[in-house]
Amino acid sequence: MDRAQKTELVAELNRTFAEVGAVIVTRNLGMTVAQSTKLRNAMRDAGADYKVSKNKLAKIALDGTDYLSLGDMLTGPVGLATSVDPVAAAKVAVEFAKTNDKFEIVGGAMGATVLDVDGVKALATMPSLDELRAKIIGLLVAPATKLATITQAPAAQLARVLQAYADKDKEAVDA
Repeated sequence: MDRAQKTELVAELNRTFAEVGAVIVTRNLGMTVAQSTKLRNAMRDAGADYKVSKNKLAKIALDGTDYLSLGDMLTGPVGLATSVDPVAAAKVAVEFAKTNDKFEIVGGAMGATVLDVDGVKALATMPSLDELRAKIIGLLVAPATKLATITQAPAAQLARVLQAYADKDKEAVDA
């Protein structure tokens, strides 16, 4: 990798760190290509990204971002899971670590807040941004639905009473 490629990689990583909501640092202890591909696909499906880069270049890219504190975690063969939704990358990383003993979570950060392994696991148990939005919409729609049901109930009862009188009058005429 020549100097221009390194400069481009550092700039790309710096842009990524400026845009994401969370960065999860993982350690790759000899995963196969198939395992790495499976991890990358799972990250992509969740709206996250997983990159392996040279630690020195990643440390340079951390300058000027909220994730400067991650520099201490960048030792050995590490990968960086990033996502705009702070929960997405953590969920995929924790799930993948449960099924693969060659993959471990080192820590992470949400902006300037540093997370240890337990912090990343706790973050993974939280609902995602889409799940929270769905809950809020459900809460907003529920009163309107209840109001519509309540306002329709008296009309339906009145219609049933009128139908009962009509049926009663019809039986009296038929008899």
